[in-house]
Amino acid sequence: MPALTTYTTRIRPDWVDYNGHLRDAFYLLIFSYATDALMDTLGLDTDNRDASGHSLFTLELHLNYLHEVKLDAEVQVRTQLIAHDAKRLHLYHSLYRVGEDRELAGNEQMLLHVDLAGPHAAPFTAATLEKLTTISAEQAELPKPALLGRVIGLPVRN
Repeated sequence: MPALTTYTTRIRPDWVDYNGHLRDAFYLLIFSYATDALMDTLGLDTDNRDASGHSLFTLELHLNYLHEVKLDAEVQVRTQLIAHDAKRLHLYHSLYRVGEDRELAGNEQMLLHVDLAGPHAAPFTAATLEKLTTISAEQAELPKPALLGRVIGLPVRN
């Protein structure tokens, strides 16, 4: 299985800045909608949240801007599960123009499954873990994203 296509949209006029480019905040909005779609795929949708009182919280993310995205471009997010344990999910979203294979932006995220009553960390249900395990197995042969685990910083000069 290739990366999951989790979100598709056209770039709207109010998302574009004075340079004619997608504003930095809207990259994250697009990736956030992709995370919502992944949650639906995993059975962590609105009905589940209402019934269980559990959800996913973002612990950390990294966002890399690789190529320009302009008004009216039709883009899609492809999502790769990197790893998971009983309570956490590590994923990588890639943004592409529909029908193309050049990555426009990358977004690495670490998410935590949370009991909203606490709030505190809570283990995934057996059904969610099964879906995570299945998707991970189907994506096992995908190469790791080039920007995975990247650390921000200036190079050290001697």
